[in-house]
Amino acid sequence: MSTADGSANTDGGRLLTIRDLSVEIRRGDRIVRPVRGVSLALDRGETLGIVGETGSGKSMTGLAIMGMLPAGGRITAGSIDLDGRELVGLPAARYRAIRGNDVAMVFQDSMTALNPTKRIGEQVAEPVRLHRGASKREARARAEEMLALVGLPRPAERLDDFPHQLSGGMRQRVMIAMALVCEPRLVIADEPTTALDVTVQAEILDLLDDLRSRLGMSMILVTHDMGVIARHADRVGVMYAGRVAETGPTSELFARTRHRYTQALLSSIPSLTQDRGEELFSIPGAPPDLTVVRAGCPFAPRCAGATDRCRAELPPPVTEAGGHVHACWHPAEGPAARTRARLVVPAPAGSEPTGSGPTASEPTGSRPTASELAGSGSTASGPRLRVVDLRREHPAGGAGLFGGRRTVKAVSGVSFEVAAGETFGLVGESGCGKSSLGRMLVALDRPTSGEVIFDGEPVTRMSARALGPRRTELQMMFQDSNASLDPRMRIGAILREPLAIQGVGTRAQRTARARELLRDVGLPASVLERYPHELSGGQRQRVGLARALALDPKVLVADEPVSALDVSIRSQVLNLMRRVQLERGLSSVVISHDLAVVRYLADRVGVMYLGKLVETGTTDEVYGSAAHPYTAGLLAAIPEADPGAPRAPAAARVRGEPPSPVDPPSGCRFRTRCALATALCGQEEPPLTPVTGTHHVACHHPLGREESRS
Repeated sequence: MSTADGSANTDGGRLLTIRDLSVEIRRGDRIVRPVRGVSLALDRGETLGIVGETGSGKSMTGLAIMGMLPAGGRITAGSIDLDGRELVGLPAARYRAIRGNDVAMVFQDSMTALNPTKRIGEQVAEPVRLHRGASKREARARAEEMLALVGLPRPAERLDDFPHQLSGGMRQRVMIAMALVCEPRLVIADEPTTALDVTVQAEILDLLDDLRSRLGMSMILVTHDMGVIARHADRVGVMYAGRVAETGPTSELFARTRHRYTQALLSSIPSLTQDRGEELFSIPGAPPDLTVVRAGCPFAPRCAGATDRCRAELPPPVTEAGGHVHACWHPAEGPAARTRARLVVPAPAGSEPTGSGPTASEPTGSRPTASELAGSGSTASGPRLRVVDLRREHPAGGAGLFGGRRTVKAVSGVSFEVAAGETFGLVGESGCGKSSLGRMLVALDRPTSGEVIFDGEPVTRMSARALGPRRTELQMMFQDSNASLDPRMRIGAILREPLAIQGVGTRAQRTARARELLRDVGLPASVLERYPHELSGGQRQRVGLARALALDPKVLVADEPVSALDVSIRSQVLNLMRRVQLERGLSSVVISHDLAVVRYLADRVGVMYLGKLVETGTTDEVYGSAAHPYTAGLLAAIPEADPGAPRAPAAARVRGEPPSPVDPPSGCRFRTRCALATALCGQEEPPLTPVTGTHHVACHHPLGREESRS
């Protein structure tokens, strides 16, 4: 039996009911309205997933339940009923008795949520002492018990560690232990795995599911990842611009999507089966300004099916069979068909054009490139980029076992080639050496040994003076666009700066070039006069790409280029990167822990583990017939946005966290986490050997061979 708010009554009954909740936050003379008339419900033992883009009101709804609104924030209307107790208007002292005891929260960023000056044991024990009156000894024992329950290795030893001594996955387990130590009835998990690798994400989410079942809790899972929702939520609430657009049982909502925004979100997700010849679907525009109250459906300006009624009247919630609720004047009839526009690959030089006219990034007439303005150019034979036995070690804090110097072995003997116009993808968990390798490719860091050969020249041997002119041809697109763009400079100055440093063109030519770069990445010329903080995350990432392209590089290294973006903005940036790569014939190295992103962008893939390449091959070979157990484990951990998709067996998934790169295991470095490991794996390091002419694997027992099954 379902209720009007979309929840399904279970034998346990209702735990939480939110009715017409509205929140406003005063920022100087502006008022932000992040939550507007939200109604949701949660039954005992149930997981409700709340999904939507950044700024949709997901996290603010959770903070309102916790009574932890930011400064200037207040609930202006509505009700929050927790098991018959009204929380809105509750005195602060009474709220403190509930918070951490009946309701707890797992925050998104464990590094900032944990106190860096307190030991782990103290922080996990604190709620027990405050809410249960336990002694210091009893609270410490309870903390150790909880750390063991959440799977933290050697919990007794970890009690006296500080947060910075733990990995990201371990810190997240500590956060979960701290939230659950008093066995609350409701836990709110706010993007609990956003910053984690896909393997650790799978472990953390499985852990939350297991603990919810064992402790009889209810959970609100806040995320922007529809794959996580499909696998871990019983019901879904889709939020947009502070309002609930659609709610319903997970399988029902995915199979019979009704709101156009939900349909667009699902369509924006890159999948492992995505045709690389088609563009990804992306939602046009950006979420609305929450300081402005407009009439009509808030999604209407971005909706292809919007009518005058949508722009004039706010649609009311409509309840359908099975507790499926939507607020849309023209509801969809299920998920959108995955039909995409074809990417146009530029014709080779000298051939006749096949298009009917210039594209948005190919204006009529010719424009000078940076190379032409500088009067330089070069040609190359053979691979554009060759990496030969590259190694990078750097000092680590502390001393070794016998007082010697400790070193982090970030990259340990990596070799590969990238042809002109080819995109090579590097995937692997955090700490595997991907970013260290990327910085050496563009000569930002010097290797300990080995060579990077660009167009036949070993750039690692060049002096700083000789390397200067070549840097223009080797460019990097950084992960954090907010940190890589100078906040004191306008966008125009940021784009002109590399041209000015290299003495390219006059100021007028540099300004014209900056306008053309913005046009190439889909931004208006008005952006030239704005500062980075005035742009959205997707716009800043476009500016980062434009700056990297300013000097017409031959090689572009993109380090986690879309990891911090919403799914809709991510699709826009990925389409842009793919189009630019095809139009310019760039050789690219794309670094990411998101295998779907690499699947879409890359022609060939290299899988890294603890400083080494363990598998290389064409995209189809690596994704279609993974030969290394680690690669197979990464693929098995990807949450698919389909509630009915079969889950990979537990044996196929990668468990635990990588060993320290300061002291990697002997032999095969993956053997400590591999179900197929034998004595041979600990004695001998497996070399990269061919599976086919283009597919190589470093494994003594590669998948697909008969002997690996015996």
